[in-house]
Amino acid sequence: MASFTAFMKAALPWIGMGLFLAIFCVRSAGQKKRGEPADNYGTMGMSLGMCFGTAIGTAIGSNTGIGIVLGMLIGLAVGSSIPKENS
Repeated sequence: MASFTAFMKAALPWIGMGLFLAIFCVRSAGQKKRGEPADNYGTMGMSLGMCFGTAIGTAIGSNTGIGIVLGMLIGLAVGSSIPKENS
């Protein structure tokens, strides 16, 4: 079991970055089809998620890299689901 957790600690940041790139590419391809880009809080969510992920990863243990990646993914998902209203 120790080798599995060691593998997951090493592989999870790479898996997370792969998921992030896949989400980013699919979103940008969908915006090109619609014509005008939809404004949302994706970048702000990623920034806040990265900060909170770093804090939580450091508080739980020395899993700062995993915390950054997971925080960024969760922040992107939450921020992308909130549309900006044009004022």
